[in-house]
Amino acid sequence: MDELTDKQYSWETEYEKSWEEIQEGEDGLLSAAASELQFKAKRRKMLELPANIKLGVMRHLFLIVDTSRAMDLQDLKPNRLKCTVELIKKFITDYFDQNPISQLGIITTQNGRTQKLTELSSNCQAHLTVVQNLDTKPCLGEPSLQNSIEMAARALRNVPSHASREILIIFGSLTTCDPGNILETIEVLCKASIQCSIIGLAAEVNICKTLCHQTEGIYSVVLDEQHFGGLLTQQCRPPAAKVDSEASLIKMGFPQHRMNGLPSLCMCHLNNPDSCKLSNEGYFCPQCNSKYCELPVECKTCGLTLVSAPHLARSYHHLFPLKCFSEVFLTERRNCCGCHVMLENQAYECVTCNQLFCIDCDLFIHEKLHTCPGCTASLTRLEN
Repeated sequence: MDELTDKQYSWETEYEKSWEEIQEGEDGLLSAAASELQFKAKRRKMLELPANIKLGVMRHLFLIVDTSRAMDLQDLKPNRLKCTVELIKKFITDYFDQNPISQLGIITTQNGRTQKLTELSSNCQAHLTVVQNLDTKPCLGEPSLQNSIEMAARALRNVPSHASREILIIFGSLTTCDPGNILETIEVLCKASIQCSIIGLAAEVNICKTLCHQTEGIYSVVLDEQHFGGLLTQQCRPPAAKVDSEASLIKMGFPQHRMNGLPSLCMCHLNNPDSCKLSNEGYFCPQCNSKYCELPVECKTCGLTLVSAPHLARSYHHLFPLKCFSEVFLTERRNCCGCHVMLENQAYECVTCNQLFCIDCDLFIHEKLHTCPGCTASLTRLEN
């Protein structure tokens, strides 16, 4: 527990005088300078990430949302639950954008009980549909931290060892109504290699801090709506792959989108009569010929994981993360290798190909593209 007290609190650390860095632009406005400060803050967070660490490709994450009466408070506008719902929608979209072959499940807790809204699946639209109606229900009673993580742990025990097992809790209450000793539940999480992270909406709670520390997760308390969104965005990045994780071959199918002569039902909406419609097109499993309307998905008939080539390409970069560019100061004006804008004083240099980029391209390459255009162009010239 000594490691928990070594870190300084935010009010004990030296604050940043960001207002002193704001300068008036050529057009007399401060917006350009303010946006540049935001870019620099993003870059600082990117540099804080550990380097040369291999990240996981396949993730299995349960999102637990506190819907107790504490979520009715209005310190986050219009209230905690509505603010949480809006940010969760963006989180789900970004999660599947950066982890297309991963799975997500959603659990809520109130009145000392838990409810599983969605099972672990790669169906982004199904999760968004459920979350969209989450703020229409009343916030009641107290949450149960123990019941919710036990429900998630039971489902994560069946996850293959080559995939990560994660729990992310959005916790708005300062209390928890548990039926037993939660410390025993924490030991179960540790034995099952389940990583638990918590985003608190109120104040720091000791049991939450202990839970995250022992399961090697991250515990954070939000400051405002913008900080809340930033903490959720950090959770889109996969955790570091464990050294003792087993390597195994994963059988996958690459179905083609084609037309079929006779209209039929798709397997992904078979259990939902409201959205189930007859159609004569879709993705057909190469092993059992079952039809699905979107990818990625796990075939309900034969269990084959169905993906497309772009999904694997977007997941591959997690195995070999792109190194951070080094900051350099220019003595002469140069053009950005990405957008060809004129670089005047400051640039960011790729450590491999030595090409220079502006800060916008630097963030876009590391957050979205995940490959250096200069290195790609050099390889293309060598091949030709």
